[in-house]
Amino acid sequence: MYKKMVRIRVFEERAVELFLQGKLPGFLHSSIGQEAVAVGACSALRDNDYMMSTHRGHGDIIAKGARVDGMMAELFAKKTGYCKGKGGSMHIADLDLGILGATGIVGGGLPIANGAALACQLRRTDQVCVCFFGDGSTNTGSFHEALNLAAVWNLPVIFVCQNNLYAESTPQENHQRIKDISIRAESYGIPGLVVDGNDVVAVYESTAQAVKKARGGGGPTLIECKTYRFLGHYVGDPGTSYRKKEEVERWKERDPLAFHRKRVLATRVTSEKKLKEIDDGIRREIEEAVGFAQSSMDPKPEEALEDVYVDGYIL
Repeated sequence: MYKKMVRIRVFEERAVELFLQGKLPGFLHSSIGQEAVAVGACSALRDNDYMMSTHRGHGDIIAKGARVDGMMAELFAKKTGYCKGKGGSMHIADLDLGILGATGIVGGGLPIANGAALACQLRRTDQVCVCFFGDGSTNTGSFHEALNLAAVWNLPVIFVCQNNLYAESTPQENHQRIKDISIRAESYGIPGLVVDGNDVVAVYESTAQAVKKARGGGGPTLIECKTYRFLGHYVGDPGTSYRKKEEVERWKERDPLAFHRKRVLATRVTSEKKLKEIDDGIRREIEEAVGFAQSSMDPKPEEALEDVYVDGYIL
């Protein structure tokens, strides 16, 4: 878990740096500060389980096991990227790992997650699907429709709300009367849990419980993970117009990576020396990914017409 969280943090920090240098096209939404949610939830999954992510999805995708070289190449819009440079930051997918992709549409992943869960149910496998989304998504029709349908059909899906307290730039208290989003699960007759989203072990334990329930035919669960993004809504957004510096600093004191590092040292699972070796190894890994991306070929203009239709599709 520590290694995965460091990999996400270093990848995101390097991506932010490259974006600010003007080397990455498009938009970039950093998940720095939210690593514990992604790692905790995905650690409860198997490789053949499904996962659906959001516009702020780098951490989710890395946590599920995606290659950082293919991800970095996609950010650079290179041919060697996961989507051959056509999707960019918000649409990375790896079907071999059950990563159905990320979506820039707020709340757009919830119905897709239901579809994957329905496929698992119809095939009579014990696979599950985890769907990540933010607090703003819970005001959309797709959220309510997806939870209702999942409940009615008893689908093996776990809805994980990454509640970083801001729907883009709107504080949760300004767009919802409720304090805990998890209580919305009651409307659909499914369990709703609140978890410390900065505690990777707490997220893992709650998700593992929900996954076990779903695999056994017990249906869906809504898990609300209270967390915080350290940066603005997108890279370049200072965030100073809608949140105070003191609030940001207060949440940084609860840095999920630092918290877990202290835990593993306190329990003597490992040593400072070993953790430093992990840190240094991850930094080298990310730099190699950057080098791979920078040395990769750009897609040709005519390749924009490829991969539009499924090969062999017959009307």
